[in-house]
Amino acid sequence: MEPGTELYLESLKAICPTLTDHELSQFASKLTLKELQKKALFIEAGTVQKAIGFIAKGLVRSFYVDRDGNEITVGFYSEGEYATHYPAFITQKPGSYTIQCLEPTTMICLSYEDIQWLYQTFPVFERYGRLIAEEILKRQQARIESFIFKTAEERYLDFIKHHPTLFNRISLSHLCSYLGIERQSLTRIRQKLAHP
Repeated sequence: MEPGTELYLESLKAICPTLTDHELSQFASKLTLKELQKKALFIEAGTVQKAIGFIAKGLVRSFYVDRDGNEITVGFYSEGEYATHYPAFITQKPGSYTIQCLEPTTMICLSYEDIQWLYQTFPVFERYGRLIAEEILKRQQARIESFIFKTAEERYLDFIKHHPTLFNRISLSHLCSYLGIERQSLTRIRQKLAHP
């Protein structure tokens, strides 16, 4: 078994500790491994996402293109996280976001059809689906509220606090886009924090 698959199954067991060996082996039999190079696209805006990706190794960003043609980063996802635009995935409708690899990335993929089969065959997996959906919803809600209730400086400090290992793996332009600020503003925030 691939090391990435083991990581995925361990995360699954943490969410659903009552899974039997048979249920785990059925789940594992549906997984596929996808190796992607830096800058490769896992999902492209305007297409239907056929599989959810669990990141075994690497880093991706999710973004959309605004009316002026600018790429607006809405998320970064690394090892142990899911690469998906979940609302579009569960409805099997074309999504509005692109997910691009920022590093060579190994994804463990599970197709929409296989997820549905698992839900019908082994109801215990519905718990898995619900908990993943709840986690994605919490992450999206926190992002929305950060723009409503927090300053740019607070968003930057939150990012460093919650993603300390990502800071050196992403470009400043992607970080500025994610935080919703210009590069000069980020420079001012960093200088202010360095010299209180």
